[in-house]
Amino acid sequence: MADFENLQLANENGVLTITINRAEKLNALNIATIEELREAFQDIYDNNEVKSVILTGAGEKAFVAGADISEISELNEMNGRKFSENGQEVFEMIEKCHKPVLAAVNGFALGGGCELAMACHMRIATPNAKFGQPEVNLGIIPGYGGTQRLTQLIGKGKALELMMTADFIGAEEAKSLGLVNHIAENQEELMTLANAILNKINSKAPLAIGMVIDSVNAYYTGEENGYQT
Repeated sequence: MADFENLQLANENGVLTITINRAEKLNALNIATIEELREAFQDIYDNNEVKSVILTGAGEKAFVAGADISEISELNEMNGRKFSENGQEVFEMIEKCHKPVLAAVNGFALGGGCELAMACHMRIATPNAKFGQPEVNLGIIPGYGGTQRLTQLIGKGKALELMMTADFIGAEEAKSLGLVNHIAENQEELMTLANAILNKINSKAPLAIGMVIDSVNAYYTGEENGYQT
């Protein structure tokens, strides 16, 4: 696979770990990182050496703390919309990947970071993880499919509350709502657990795993995109 500026990749026994490596920016998503994720997943789709994927963030403070505000604040309306559309396309590519993708959430997962975690097929977290969609504080709405995925995962009422109040929730509440599958004691255990789950899945028939992902996704597929509605 290609070398990236903002991503670190490591493949161990078919489990590819992608680490978003912008710790000084709390791993915030900028244009370059979105495009690198697109390129990485384009390769993953056809790479027989990759059976499953862990997505995580560098450091211990953040998975992804949202979009890079310093960059997107400079975009005009047309380029801002394009930025959102590109993110939607990449997150949909992750969601539709026939290989299981697990988000190992090691801190803040806010805005686009929460949306990235939700685009993955499963989520596990450390106790310090925080989830939220605070976009209304900036006068905008979640732009990467959060209005749909959060509602699908935790239900309409709670999703609306979180998106309209911009409140954050911790790992325990996220687990109780079904947003998180498991909570690990610390970051080391987080990665151990992530690998254990995916190694177990990797022992199953890959065609069947891909069909399970397709079948579950088909239930949630609608014709309208909430950001464009």
